[in-house]
Amino acid sequence: METTIHAIHYLEIVTPDVEAARQLYSTAFGWTFRTSVSELGNASVATIPGGSLVGIRAPLHAGEVPVVRTYIRVPDPNAAEKEANRIGATILLESMDLAGWGKISTYEFGGIQHGLWQVQP
Repeated sequence: METTIHAIHYLEIVTPDVEAARQLYSTAFGWTFRTSVSELGNASVATIPGGSLVGIRAPLHAGEVPVVRTYIRVPDPNAAEKEANRIGATILLESMDLAGWGKISTYEFGGIQHGLWQVQP
């Protein structure tokens, strides 16, 4: 099942203890995680009811802190990024391609990190 525009497409969980987080979500909700996906920072990914994805990964560098980042599905991440910036968001990662997955960008607003995701057709 595919998520719709402006729905949550991907929930990214960054934690130093990936295995414990996988175990928690597997036990609590019955989610089944696939092996690591290199394009998503070696995240273990599960498809959850409703068609959204959850990825759990370790920090990619020493300065990356644990975070839960929600990516909203958008038809055009560049336009959505500009709109977020217009209302006061700080762009953290400009729109970039993820081979086989689409385009993403991230921004910070109100002290919270958010993401935008255009799914590859």
